[in-house]
Amino acid sequence: MRTILNQIRQYKKATILTPIFTALEVIMEVLLPFITAMIIDKGLQQENMKVVYQYGAIMLLMAVCSLFFGAMAGKYAASASSGLACNLRESMYERIQTFSFANIDRFSTAGLVTRMTTDVTNVQNAFQMIIRIAVRAPLMMVTSMMMSFLINAQLSFMFLAGMVFLAIILAILLKQASRVFNLVFQKYDDLNASIQENVSAIRVVKAYVREDYENSKFTKAADQLYQLFVKAESLVAINNPAMMLVVYACITAVSWFGTKFIVIGEMTTGEITSLFSYIMSVMMSLMMLSMIFVMITMSSASVRRISEVLKEISSLHNSESPVKELKDGSIDFKHVNFSYKKGMGKESLKDINLHIESGETVGVIGGTGCGKTTITNLINRFYDIQDGKIRYDGINITKIKKPALRKSLGMVLQDTHLFTGTVMENIRYGKLDASDEECISAAKLANADSFIRRLPDGYQTVLTGDGNNLRQGQRQLLAIARAAVADPPVLILDEATSSIDTRTESLVQDGMDALMNGRTTFVIAHRLSTVKNSDCIMVMEQGKIIERGTHEELIAAKGKYYQLYTGNFVDQK
Repeated sequence: MRTILNQIRQYKKATILTPIFTALEVIMEVLLPFITAMIIDKGLQQENMKVVYQYGAIMLLMAVCSLFFGAMAGKYAASASSGLACNLRESMYERIQTFSFANIDRFSTAGLVTRMTTDVTNVQNAFQMIIRIAVRAPLMMVTSMMMSFLINAQLSFMFLAGMVFLAIILAILLKQASRVFNLVFQKYDDLNASIQENVSAIRVVKAYVREDYENSKFTKAADQLYQLFVKAESLVAINNPAMMLVVYACITAVSWFGTKFIVIGEMTTGEITSLFSYIMSVMMSLMMLSMIFVMITMSSASVRRISEVLKEISSLHNSESPVKELKDGSIDFKHVNFSYKKGMGKESLKDINLHIESGETVGVIGGTGCGKTTITNLINRFYDIQDGKIRYDGINITKIKKPALRKSLGMVLQDTHLFTGTVMENIRYGKLDASDEECISAAKLANADSFIRRLPDGYQTVLTGDGNNLRQGQRQLLAIARAAVADPPVLILDEATSSIDTRTESLVQDGMDALMNGRTTFVIAHRLSTVKNSDCIMVMEQGKIIERGTHEELIAAKGKYYQLYTGNFVDQK
């Protein structure tokens, strides 16, 4: 909870003023029944209209004050709770930006989305109730009880017993409901995961006519959530009839015994009227408290889930004196071993050794899952290795400031990930302070300028839905331009031409060749024509480098590369 409350920050004033105005509102409301009794006893029953007008004016003034105080309390409560929610989302988002891929894998993308939306909304609602209703209800209940005992202590003990009875029932119900609410938010993650997966893969779903199958999966997840909510809400719903039972029992008892007190002259009509008002105030306060406990029960799971994100420490750390500038692009791997799940799965890389001089082009080939992309993930330091060392410019990669490291690496991937915005903005994403001229020069270098100028609004054409209004080859050229404007010393091309046709590949390859000139480049590909001219080609299999050399050397060796290049596969067992 302390982690959450630390996020109030600039909304402390609103958080403090809310209960103050709420307390003033309650004081006004508690005095109103007392004034009503004075009007009945000293005014109406004695036919003294002057007293009626005097106390009526006081009552009107108090009602106006109560309305003002209530409005101010509501305003500040809304400001404080909305501000807390805003700060929570911002802090979580900033924290997530520092996460390594291993941290993100721990929570899952769907889980993080749920925490930033549903969980934060729950905390926002609970916080607003706590600073307003949780102040109003107990204060109203205590002051109403005090006024009731001042009027008649014997009758007041009756609904005091009712309060104790109701509190016991409420405690039992909430204890049972809290267990169910903890499961509810886990099911929210499953539901969001189903939605995210379906929407991102909608083309595959429609291509295989699997709409009914996906609907069935979603319905199952939604039904599980529904069943849990019904179970939790059914427990909580028992509170209302129990509340009404106590309220009506108290009213009946007070009516019965109060009438006797009036007959024997121990109470006045005004006092019994006020007592009824205070009874209802106490019971309504109890009902509000029960709502608060329900909301707190629901939000406690959300508080814990949000705190987990805010307290999560990235598995990647900068050294105490990190290197902030890099000179060239030489890279060394020395006996590197890596597993995505340390100690829980097989190693993705095994004893990797390689040395790449600045300006060299290295081609990496191999079957799916052999470890090609894992090497680039480690160069970017998306993950930390378990054994061995990786050096960049002769410096241990863990001693380089992460932003400096990643700014020196340009990436062109198979999945281009363009953003909603103009073509110019997507190119400038590689260097946010780049001028229009720099972006256009980068587009020309990437062979993208000609097709961009044919677009309806040229460089100001708005891209939507990850650039779906462009062809795949055009999106790839924009990705190359985005990397070019950053002007990195090291370039990583990960299957950059695998999903485009041969004719478009030629255009994209020309753009990549221009970009690769003078840079240390990793080219990961299935197509051997893409890596044929590399200074060094590495062949990977099951996390190991099984062959390395130039194209000519590997052909002469007649090993795995030779088999792939010629299509002459031989069983080497």
